[in-house]
Amino acid sequence: MKIFLVVEIRGESRTAVSPPVVGGLVLSLFPIVYLHVASVGELSPIARTISDYIFVDHGSGLLAATSLTLAAASAGLLVTLIRAGLPRRGPVAVLMGLWSAGLAVATVFPTDPIGAPTSFSGAVHRYAGAVMFASLPLAGWLISRTFIPSTTLRRFSIAAAITSVAFMLSHVSVLFPGSGAVVLGLFERVLFALLYGLLFALASAVLRREETP
Repeated sequence: MKIFLVVEIRGESRTAVSPPVVGGLVLSLFPIVYLHVASVGELSPIARTISDYIFVDHGSGLLAATSLTLAAASAGLLVTLIRAGLPRRGPVAVLMGLWSAGLAVATVFPTDPIGAPTSFSGAVHRYAGAVMFASLPLAGWLISRTFIPSTTLRRFSIAAAITSVAFMLSHVSVLFPGSGAVVLGLFERVLFALLYGLLFALASAVLRREETP
């Protein structure tokens, strides 16, 4: 049973952000931070993507823990937004659903080793990543424009969208060796940092909205 924080305002009870949502966002960070620390010298955070952690010891399970926990927390945040008045069938709900689903699909279908031919699993993984990296920044921007006016949300969304495009473009150096430095890992990590910031900012914005009479 989910427990929700509730605030009393002028005799009304309003649903704010559930502890499992914020807890899930925080907990999802621990496995991936551990992988970064444990694989120092084994996997380059500049050249290799986060998905490549499945090829280090215990990486597959730890990366799955991060992805699925983040997907569940994001889905919980969407439920909270809907309870706060977000249209259930609107574009934001669809985009946030795609973000959560993309995380889950990318977990079930792992990436291919660098240099290996593209497999069915690897192709699904890449398309799922493209969908989720496009969906959340757009959802955040729409929320900041139509549901919860917030400069912070808008800035995180725009920064994440720009970094998402840069990450996609950085694949050129992998597809065409010798065309430039391989830095897609760096762009992806910056992107994930911005997406986490966006999710935490969104949770905070929902709470402030519910506290406003």
